[in-house]
Amino acid sequence: MARYQVPENPKRPRRNRRDSFDWVPIVGFLLGLIVTVAAVFFAYQWVTAYLETTPLDVDLPDPVVTTLTAPATAVATETQALATSTPIPTLTPEPTAELGDLPSVVTVGFYARVTNTGGAGLSVRGGPSTDNQKLVTAAEDSIVLVLEGPTEGSSYTWWKVLLDDGTEGWMAAQFLVPARAPEGGE
Repeated sequence: MARYQVPENPKRPRRNRRDSFDWVPIVGFLLGLIVTVAAVFFAYQWVTAYLETTPLDVDLPDPVVTTLTAPATAVATETQALATSTPIPTLTPEPTAELGDLPSVVTVGFYARVTNTGGAGLSVRGGPSTDNQKLVTAAEDSIVLVLEGPTEGSSYTWWKVLLDDGTEGWMAAQFLVPARAPEGGE
């Protein structure tokens, strides 16, 4: 009868700690380190030798210097005097007509009084429409100077007026009635 035999292991046998030390990795590392140091050294030598070389002598032409001069100036002439400008006229309300005869309706150049607002006052707007910005509110019974109008807008008739504080704006005609000039206004 045949006997069982253990086959031979074709692999390299495992090493035990008691085996000898393997120097191959250390030697490979050291050789790589030496090659790297030598490459850096030779590269440094090559760069310094390249930088220390003198440039080639080349005969360059002498630079040309160009001098720029201004063109000749014309003979000086006397400056002509200009006429002084006329100042821009400013809008100054014309004095009201003889106030002894009060008109029966609101009229340009005459005064008007704010009325029928129920004490709420009347809006003074930047233009003849309710879509225009409200500037101020004139109190009930305040007196205004009518500057311009009448103009239609936003279902109202409008008058441009001047308030006693200097504000100019537009007021709805249905809240204005003719009035005498305020005392001390003339």
